[in-house]
Amino acid sequence: MSQTYYLPQSNEVELFSAAAQMNLPVLIKGPTGCGKTRFIESMGEQLGRDVYTVVCHDDLSAADLVGRHLISEKGTYWQDGPLTKAVRNGGICYIDEIIEARKDTTVVLHSLADYRRVLPIDRTGEVIEAHPDFMLVVSYNPGYQNVLKGMKPSTKQRFISLSFNYPKPEIEKEVLIKESGVNAQTAQKLVDIASEIRSLDDTDIQEAVSTRLLIYAGKLITKGFDPYQACMHSIVESLSDEEDVLEVLQKLITLHFAKSSDV
Repeated sequence: MSQTYYLPQSNEVELFSAAAQMNLPVLIKGPTGCGKTRFIESMGEQLGRDVYTVVCHDDLSAADLVGRHLISEKGTYWQDGPLTKAVRNGGICYIDEIIEARKDTTVVLHSLADYRRVLPIDRTGEVIEAHPDFMLVVSYNPGYQNVLKGMKPSTKQRFISLSFNYPKPEIEKEVLIKESGVNAQTAQKLVDIASEIRSLDDTDIQEAVSTRLLIYAGKLITKGFDPYQACMHSIVESLSDEEDVLEVLQKLITLHFAKSSDV
């Protein structure tokens, strides 16, 4: 199996490795598409641990994490959820966008995120001691945080924290070349476009362009799509539905890639 490609930006690899050795839970903060999930997958490979990923949403229940009783032809049986599998067998349980989950769901993490490292399962009466290789990792996007959706201090202060941002231009360029196959000149133009969009402060763009979207644009270009069209479909249309914002972004793209005649 090929190694997940990840370029470190700071000391995140060393910090995460130390946390894994000391059984410390980790909280990762950063915008959408900046490489949080890719980093976790890469660290799982480096540490030789399976990664159990849970993407949170408003309806995520504790049972989705821990497990539930199911019914089959042979009767009722218990099925572990991803969190319980990681606790039993060892591995990294990665809970993505934790602030999207209901508050009563995240409470089940408390006993795993402190010195106890146990998971009580009320429905079975079991108390599972975490495997020595179990690691709890959660993430969220601070840009989406508000009064109604935010981590409680009692939860946040159980973790050591890493802050992620979009890669530095030279790193982002290297990632684009590696991941999409575009040449260095095209990669530089895409990085410049991203930098200019991220510096806009008078538009209604809720989230700046991610490295992920740049890779999508690069892949379309490598496939033979006109660069202007690739940027429109992968970047501009994905960032906004507002006509005035789309016009601003479109003009920005044309500064780097000439508008094709068939668009």
